[in-house]
Amino acid sequence: MVVIRQQTFPALLSPGEIGPIALANRVVLPAMDMNLCEDGEIHQADIDHFAARARGGTGMIITGCCAVAYPAGCTSRKEPGLSEDRFIPGLKALADAVHEAGSKLCVQMVHHGKVARIDTLDGRPQLVPSIPKPPSDMSAMIDCTPEELGKMAAIQEGKKATHHEATHEDLAWLVRMFAEAAGRVKAAGGDAVEIHCAHNYVLGGFLSRYSNQRTDEYGGSLENRARLACEVIRAVKEEVGDSLAVIVRVAGQEYGESEGLTPEEAAGAAAMFEQAGADAIHVTGTALNAFANFTDGPLPDTVGFYTANAAVVKRAVSIPVITVGRMLPEVGEQMIAEGHTDFVAMGRQLLADPDLVNKLKAGVSEQVRPCINCYVCVQENFWDATPLCAVNPALGNETLLPFPRTTTRKHVVVVGAGPAGMEAARVATERGHRVTLLDKTDRLGGTLWFSTLTTPDNERLLNWLAQEVRRAGVDVRLKTEATAATIKALAPDAVIVATGAVRGRPSVPGGDLPHVHTGDSLRGLMTGTGDVSDQPPFLRAAGRLGALAGITKSPARIRDLSRKYLKFLPMSKYVVVIGGSLVGLELAEFLAERGSRVTLVEEGRQLGVPMAMPRRWTAVKHANELGVKIHRNATVERITRKTVEFTVEGKPHSAPARMVVVASGVSAAAPLVDELAQAGVEVHLVGDAGEVGYIEGAMHSAWKAATAI
Repeated sequence: MVVIRQQTFPALLSPGEIGPIALANRVVLPAMDMNLCEDGEIHQADIDHFAARARGGTGMIITGCCAVAYPAGCTSRKEPGLSEDRFIPGLKALADAVHEAGSKLCVQMVHHGKVARIDTLDGRPQLVPSIPKPPSDMSAMIDCTPEELGKMAAIQEGKKATHHEATHEDLAWLVRMFAEAAGRVKAAGGDAVEIHCAHNYVLGGFLSRYSNQRTDEYGGSLENRARLACEVIRAVKEEVGDSLAVIVRVAGQEYGESEGLTPEEAAGAAAMFEQAGADAIHVTGTALNAFANFTDGPLPDTVGFYTANAAVVKRAVSIPVITVGRMLPEVGEQMIAEGHTDFVAMGRQLLADPDLVNKLKAGVSEQVRPCINCYVCVQENFWDATPLCAVNPALGNETLLPFPRTTTRKHVVVVGAGPAGMEAARVATERGHRVTLLDKTDRLGGTLWFSTLTTPDNERLLNWLAQEVRRAGVDVRLKTEATAATIKALAPDAVIVATGAVRGRPSVPGGDLPHVHTGDSLRGLMTGTGDVSDQPPFLRAAGRLGALAGITKSPARIRDLSRKYLKFLPMSKYVVVIGGSLVGLELAEFLAERGSRVTLVEEGRQLGVPMAMPRRWTAVKHANELGVKIHRNATVERITRKTVEFTVEGKPHSAPARMVVVASGVSAAAPLVDELAQAGVEVHLVGDAGEVGYIEGAMHSAWKAATAI
């Protein structure tokens, strides 16, 4: 008998205090802009969003950016304002909803400085410590699609920012705006305020050696650069006394340019903030050039990325420290237990699953829907839209949950156990239907399983979907070929087809050679399943042996073993990847990390589409750092046994190739749907079988279909 030991989180779930307020646990929702307000006023959709995270057990809710001088210093008219009494009713409604749900409300107070887009639109110069330096590297913009560039340009309305170096009168006004804003938070019944001193906003700009080139008492030394923030802290404390906790958000480090803030400087500034009256320090990170270093700060792609910097700050202060930056529950538990932080801020993870804390309390941490770090949510902020979540379609529309229970229980057959099929089966079962899930392979996951090899974050989603399908009691039938006849024999009331996309070979000479792989043939080799009869004998044998040994059932083992042994295989020495979209770019990275000399050939100009932009920029940068030879605007002419021949803008090129991987030619196709429809069966099409949309498209279309039955 196997005994499964449930993971517990005694430190993370213990009560804590920040200044005058007591929190039920150490989990904090950090500020993330939802863009749901209207002309600075909070409305019901915003309240629903935060209240859902409060009901889920989160110890403290921090709002998105709230403009202390709205509309001045504002980056969106959809962010809450704090500059007039007309904003108090919305704030009070939010505070009441959060309190009713058992949590505390902290309002983040901001002046956006050099990123205050509304100042530009309204004809005001942006308030800055010094005239900003131009970014040193904007090469990432080449991988923004025309549509993306158009949306970013549209919200600028064709206007170019101007700047105004803050005078002493401006600074006195700014201090007063922060203090008066805190007074309105107090009047609305809030519990805390967070003074934002990072992310290139005005207070963070003053603190930064890179951004602050002043020669007066607000520039030069760290004490001078921290002076403005300290004045704001003192003014806020004088305004609210001990009625509100005062938190200061600071970058533990600035990334991407020389002379950025260092962890030691951040710790020194934090000590000054404590002396000025701060009740807690919230450690984040700042990219001085968001287009080059966004996945360093403010939203890192590495789990626990700011933990070391937070520990440096923690040693410099006696007040509590909050740490953000992909803080998964197990990372936060360890940090608190070891004394390196006091509270843990989980942003994207709480967007993915607002019930995270309640699930941890109940001892069912495996039921937490994982964030897959895809950056789909934050991308929407680049064009002032409401964030989406690839794995949680209810983000931004919390009224979708809980799922309405069906009044007529049906037998639903789902064909295909990839992400769309598993999610459709899970949701349909939760609604009260009886579900049978069919897949022709020997495992759950479909293309998602294969993607976990190059993108380990996807494995957490795969594991969650698989265990939720089993927990829901779905009748899972693997190694089962689904035809119109076999499906009709199951007597379904409705069928959901989630058979995935079709991946073809290139229609060029040599496209059918045995060393040319599609995603399907690669998956067959790696998993030991599927038709690989056209592959070389030693590869077929390796696949069979791997399947027999159980190696190919574990994505983690495959990743680990491939790091050790892939470089010794002749076939992997020279690899050409045809197609630089999401799959091709990730695969090129994967192979280059393991010692292959990779050439990436993309017929278009942009790489990594449809990755969300921040993830795409980092992936392209990483591929270049790994030595991947990238060719854009390329047309493949032919494939030989040793090379791939292609042209770029009419000029011939050749790349050595022991192995060719075709990552283009992905298209939606589901002939089974037509067969079933002609037989009079109610049928729904989801995932890449209907429209290639990868994980986001799979999860969202699955919800839509499963709730329509």
